Amino acid sequence: MSRDDRSDRRDQRDLTDRRDPAARRGRARSRRWGQLPDEAALHQILLPAADAAPLKQVGRRVVLALLVMAATIAVVYLGRDGYHDNAHDHLDLLGSAYYATVTLSTTGYGDITPFSDGARLVNILLITPLRVVFLIILVGTTLEVLTTRTRRLWRIKHWRAELDGHVVVVGYGTKGRHAVATLLLKGVSKDRIVVVDPLPKSVETANEDGLVGILGDATRTEVLRRAEIGRAAQVIIGTQRDDTAVLVTLTARQLNKHAVVVVAVREDENAPLLRQSGASVVVTSSGSAGRLLGMSSLSPNSGAVLDDLLTVGNGLDVIDRPVTAAEAGRSPRDCADLVVSVVRGNRRLAYTDPEAAVLKATDRLIAIRRAEPQET
Repeated sequence: MSRDDRSDRRDQRDLTDRRDPAARRGRARSRRWGQLPDEAALHQILLPAADAAPLKQVGRRVVLALLVMAATIAVVYLGRDGYHDNAHDHLDLLGSAYYATVTLSTTGYGDITPFSDGARLVNILLITPLRVVFLIILVGTTLEVLTTRTRRLWRIKHWRAELDGHVVVVGYGTKGRHAVATLLLKGVSKDRIVVVDPLPKSVETANEDGLVGILGDATRTEVLRRAEIGRAAQVIIGTQRDDTAVLVTLTARQLNKHAVVVVAVREDENAPLLRQSGASVVVTSSGSAGRLLGMSSLSPNSGAVLDDLLTVGNGLDVIDRPVTAAEAGRSPRDCADLVVSVVRGNRRLAYTDPEAAVLKATDRLIAIRRAEPQET
């Protein structure tokens, strides 16, 4: 679209706003509340199922309606001597089913009628309540189908309003799933994790795992905005291609200047480019795996220890925690945990660094601790 076309469209929108104040208020409210722009965007935000699937709910209600109808047929058939059938001398099973269907549906042709006091009493005490139950089931199913979209819109608006300081995971392949698993083991709740992936199957898998999924290309600004990336605290990028990772990193950093952006790449040569694009941490998957393989081949025990450290909740864990009041002013060697690095401001100091000889209350410790057993 040319600059002149954009200018003309803006002028036309301003003219429409002057003529229709309601449209102007609606557009402002849409910007303020982050309403979805169109139907396509609505279907690209997939929330975890809060209850049973719609088809399962409808099926359950159909079965319940059939049970109500079967009970009505049984009641009518057992009291068939109190009914008069204009077409037959006596009321048979088919006639009972016919009477039950036209009665429950409030059609009432009048060709079969209760004439005895007992049959009329049964109609008052049993048939009428069953008719009400039957109609409630039908009306409830209809309302459920009609209000599905409204409930979905409400859930999305509520989710977006509550979302803040969350984690956006781009790519729900092997790397993304393991990253999410680590976050969950570290105590991050599922409602604070949003998955973005271009593959419907991956988004469905995220939904099945209890996560919110955004279907779309994360290199596009509007897709990341649907994930509320502007309010995210961390962004994890685990795409399949390095060039895609660079584009996603640039887009994410443009929308959020302060989030911690962690990116996985395949090749070491692409790591500097990602750091220049705004990545806080770059993890080289193939290079790291190769180094681990080489070390394990020379020293299997060293490789096993490193693998143990990378596996959260098993054996030894690497933790990041603040200095306690009792530890302030003391040496890292005096801490209960095995301190390997001290974070002071924006610098990481080795525990042997002279500057880290005395801990400050504002420091953070990178330490090794025995993993706590997970609750089953």
